[in-house]
Amino acid sequence: MKNQKKIFFITATNTDIGKTKACEIFLKKFAKKGKKVGYFKPIETGVSDKPNDGMKMLNLTKKLNSDFQATIDDVVPYKFKLPASPFVASKNTKINVNFIKEKANYLLKFCDILIIEGAGGLMVPITKSYFMIDLIKEFTCKTILISPSALGSINDTLLSQQALKNANIKFDWYINLYKNKKNFKKITLPFYKEYFDEINYL
Repeated sequence: MKNQKKIFFITATNTDIGKTKACEIFLKKFAKKGKKVGYFKPIETGVSDKPNDGMKMLNLTKKLNSDFQATIDDVVPYKFKLPASPFVASKNTKINVNFIKEKANYLLKFCDILIIEGAGGLMVPITKSYFMIDLIKEFTCKTILISPSALGSINDTLLSQQALKNANIKFDWYINLYKNKKNFKKITLPFYKEYFDEINYL
């Protein structure tokens, strides 16, 4: 039976939460299982010379899958200098969602599993009325939500999960233990243990 192509969309409760780190972990995880992996970051902002996240993940992907013959322009088709939301950073450049979908389909030619990394959180605007959560809905994919371990993460986590549920988007949830790690067990984890049946960590 022919392998079915799969897409995983990595999103987070906010920016600087660990989406790229999560992409790295999942790329290695699937590659270890013998899958041909691919990576796609449709929009990267804060790019002064080259897209750092995109380049790092492209180099890793090529090490894990020698068949992944994509360029940085394929992997990160939209690159903007201003470190802001795509709507603000793009200025007069129109972000074409159909073009993004075409790029994803092109990259799927080189892999069994394509990891897509979003920009910022779910409600980050791509256009005035089109948000990152809307882009997720364009794909038949499994969504992975990343939360931080810092104080205040409960609110952001529950709001993000509710947004995904309201949009009928199926998702898995992982905590990135990288901020306030020592206090996490005392400040945040007690609620998570009471509220959730299962807790996953990166």
